[in-house]
Amino acid sequence: MRWLARWWPALAWAVVISLFSTGGFSSTHTSRIIIPYLHWLFPHASRAALLRIHHLVRKCGHFLEYFIFSVLILRGIRRGKRETHLRWALAAIALVALYATVDELHQSFVPGRGGLEMEDVAIDTAAGIAAQALAGLLLLRGNRGKHAEASKRNGPQNPGQ
Repeated sequence: MRWLARWWPALAWAVVISLFSTGGFSSTHTSRIIIPYLHWLFPHASRAALLRIHHLVRKCGHFLEYFIFSVLILRGIRRGKRETHLRWALAAIALVALYATVDELHQSFVPGRGGLEMEDVAIDTAAGIAAQALAGLLLLRGNRGKHAEASKRNGPQNPGQ
């Protein structure tokens, strides 16, 4: 049960990603919602410009969903530990890349979705890398702050004595 307690958020998010891979979230379907909103925001934009922005919004969605997924995977891997290890980050990135590839393969069989789009796998993997880099920086910053506090509390230490 401890395993499930650590991993359920990542597993639940994987289900969300799979739901986004259905025909209901194809470019054709999302454009019916996003394009009118974009037209309202940018009333003088051409149809071609709105379509480019729609494409960008969809790619940002890919990035965001896999960024979150990568953080949740790291949460499961860390098992509640405060430290961080490069191998944990690399494992999270590998799992993100693997899931992104499987998800794209799944989409190639869904009517209304494109085939295996390596651009999306690259975006998803880049999101995983970005999430791990940010998590690493935040953990290092937090550890550095804790060390500084401990030094202030304990006073300067002289290793030569």
